[in-house]
Amino acid sequence: MARQDLENPQAPAKRGQDRDATPQGDADANDPRISIVIPLLNEQESLPELHRQLSRVLGGLGRPYEILFVNDGSNDQSAAIINRLCIEDEHVGAIHFRRNFGKAAALDAGFRHARGQVIITMDADLQDEPEEIPRFLEKLNDGFDLVSGWKQVRNDPLDKTLPSKVFNYLVGRVSGLRLNDFNCGFKAYRAETVRDLRLYGEMHRFVPVLVFWNGFRVAEITVQHHARRFGKSKYGFERMAKGFFDLMTVTLNTRYRARPLHLFGVSGMVLGAGGFFSLLYLTVLKLFFGQPIGTRPLLFLGLLLVMVGVQFVSTGLLGEMVVRTQQAGSPNYVIRTVRTPGEKTP
Repeated sequence: MARQDLENPQAPAKRGQDRDATPQGDADANDPRISIVIPLLNEQESLPELHRQLSRVLGGLGRPYEILFVNDGSNDQSAAIINRLCIEDEHVGAIHFRRNFGKAAALDAGFRHARGQVIITMDADLQDEPEEIPRFLEKLNDGFDLVSGWKQVRNDPLDKTLPSKVFNYLVGRVSGLRLNDFNCGFKAYRAETVRDLRLYGEMHRFVPVLVFWNGFRVAEITVQHHARRFGKSKYGFERMAKGFFDLMTVTLNTRYRARPLHLFGVSGMVLGAGGFFSLLYLTVLKLFFGQPIGTRPLLFLGLLLVMVGVQFVSTGLLGEMVVRTQQAGSPNYVIRTVRTPGEKTP
């Protein structure tokens, strides 16, 4: 299969020289340039081979790197294997959770502890191909801030691929960011894109959306996907409901974060208008035609719609008050660069 690089339609053309080629030009020179963050749960069979492959690929890049394993409460021998790798290889670091908190929490911890200027996330089950890492770096160098993998050909069972297709379609329509695979854990980030993210629940699926709505540039490339060699998948249909609830949260906190009244107010007005005209119709029947309306279902429906509409509008107004209070302490925007008057171009 011929590979292809897919740039997000919303992403502008390649930027000029508005940024240094390295994501954080002011970073400590001793910091690793590349951080590999790997969340995992019970992957003892895969860890030695994954470390071997990563060491070969990253060692060939000629750039400083670190491999950060985030153990999400594994109850097998994963912790012991990771600790041994830390002793054997100075490039390996570890974060061990006391219990299973979920992939979003593991990524959040990894982002906070990663020291690299470029952060690459991937799964520990050997389904991602470390040989793809140079391609991610090349795409970042084209001027993008996040590069997401697309498992165009998936080697997963139907109970994992079907929910993923439905999920990708809905997220793309709701968020406005059109990616083929939001669920792919193989991604590359400039460190600044995830610095202010706070991940929880199933929010790891929406990192490209959160980054996109903060004004960063997102691209997508196709990647190889191998069949799982050990263990079993931790995901399936049961994760869809959680993902959809988090999609609602992401939508509210991105598209409508600064204008909650636009979401709740419009919905309230539509519902209230439906109830108003229902009651108006019944009023005409009562006053001009003398028909009884006390037992009509439309009467109760109209009253219900009006009450729900008023509640929606009230919720939107309360949300606006909360937003205004929060904006007094923190701005509702993200700055890329600042140039003071008289500053010379570097």
